[in-house]
Amino acid sequence: MLASCNTHIPLIRPILTAVLLLAAAMSCGESPRAATAASVYEQREADWRQGAVVYQVIVDRFAPPADLEAKRALYPPPKRLRPWTEPPQRGQYLENERVWSHELDFWGGDLQSLISRLDYLTSDLGIDVLYLNPIHLAFTNHKYDAIDYFEVSPEYGSRADVQRLAEELHRHGRRLVLDGVFNHMGRRSVWFHEAMATPDSPRRDWFFIGPQYKLGYRAWYNAGNLPELRLENPAVRARLFGDPDSVIQGYLRDGVDGWRLDVAFDIGYEYLADLTRAAHQAKPGSLVIGEVWNYPEQWLTSLDGVMNMVAREMIIRLAKGDISAPQAGRQLERMVADCGLEPLLKSWIILDNHDTIRLRTALPDIRQQKLAQALQFTLPGSPCVYYGVEVGMEGGDDPEQRAPMRWDLVTADNPYLQWTKRLLAMRRENRALRIGDFRLLDTDRLLAFLRKTDRAGDTIIVVANTSSTTQSEVLVLRDSSLMSGTPLDDLLGAGEVRSFSGTLSVTMPPVTAAVFRPRIDPGPEYTPYKRVGAIK
Repeated sequence: MLASCNTHIPLIRPILTAVLLLAAAMSCGESPRAATAASVYEQREADWRQGAVVYQVIVDRFAPPADLEAKRALYPPPKRLRPWTEPPQRGQYLENERVWSHELDFWGGDLQSLISRLDYLTSDLGIDVLYLNPIHLAFTNHKYDAIDYFEVSPEYGSRADVQRLAEELHRHGRRLVLDGVFNHMGRRSVWFHEAMATPDSPRRDWFFIGPQYKLGYRAWYNAGNLPELRLENPAVRARLFGDPDSVIQGYLRDGVDGWRLDVAFDIGYEYLADLTRAAHQAKPGSLVIGEVWNYPEQWLTSLDGVMNMVAREMIIRLAKGDISAPQAGRQLERMVADCGLEPLLKSWIILDNHDTIRLRTALPDIRQQKLAQALQFTLPGSPCVYYGVEVGMEGGDDPEQRAPMRWDLVTADNPYLQWTKRLLAMRRENRALRIGDFRLLDTDRLLAFLRKTDRAGDTIIVVANTSSTTQSEVLVLRDSSLMSGTPLDDLLGAGEVRSFSGTLSVTMPPVTAAVFRPRIDPGPEYTPYKRVGAIK
């Protein structure tokens, strides 16, 4: 019970701030309702974690190094260094190593080469958060098999390079999130070697070791290279996140801004809450995101946010036409009600990543891709863009979806890049898409919802037709401050519509989405919006 209560301690400060703002507003004659509403949205805007655009990178595959040959000694056999233009291919299982041969194929990217491409991320795309797959010392290319959490793999660089990357991102007003793998380690870790070799070592109880396990130890999904850590041991938790010099806290003090936790569902509610609390103590306002493939509701009592894989499943199925638009709307509305808006604003909406087939492969129809991405960028949450999706990279199951970044596709006439930049700019320029409330609109055939704040001019109306035929509907706009006769522009380019008496008539072509924003003239002439807080 104490752990459960402490989980909500980070929520106390915003509540106290809201109370103080309310008291100040009332003393100045402002209505309590208006003051409270304004403070909520201002607090959300001040929190970098809410509604951010995240960009995911595998360091080995993102940017080619300055001198590939000079790094060859860092990849001794059975590791293999591949040319940047060679796509990854599935290999053979190596019994002695207990990994697949394609897990030992490398392309040579490192932190220095990543830093050299930051202008692309910050200026060209305008992302808010850079998320890196694991960078700690490990045997494989994916590095979910840590040998030493406190060291950076030498083929990537050093802790100093991590600090420099964080500093460069901060200089551009961006943040850095690392991938933490704390349910299991790699078979080559010093901790595990000591535990297996020395029966009376204290580290023996850091793992699950004994004849009851077919490998002699418990391994994640029975993968021999991934012995599971005994998180029930307080000493393990202290070393991972509890102590000031622990993994979690140490990197946060190095300048990192948050952690994405691998297989968070394996760690459990209690230890996730402890870890999140420790991260916030080390760095107030830091972000802890959990990889959760389940319904997010209860996990959000232990974490700041989740990788919202349920939202991914819904969006992909909706784009394919496997579920109806009204059904998807009801499910999304229920998720917001169950989980709370602000935890969902911090949660990442993912359409593809290193564990899934790429978006273009999952949805070969370009109309379906664009519809799915429009929803990713307009539903409550933080859209997470997997490197290369913006240039139209394809890729099937592991390891195909982890190919090196196609820099040759970064051209001004690439339609995928043009489309993604349009979505990025739309989100950057529209406050409601980042931190606005969610309201479902009643429909029979379409998906329609509002994102709204305390300003009528911020309101966004999203409409999607996932069917194979043109659909028309009359929507009741659930926003009392949207005046009758207001013109609304589709930010995705389909033209103008006009509201009438709180309704909006729309006609949507097959497999399309529209994002409408009211056009409000703030000039000196007459406007019905003059006393409803339309703009600011």
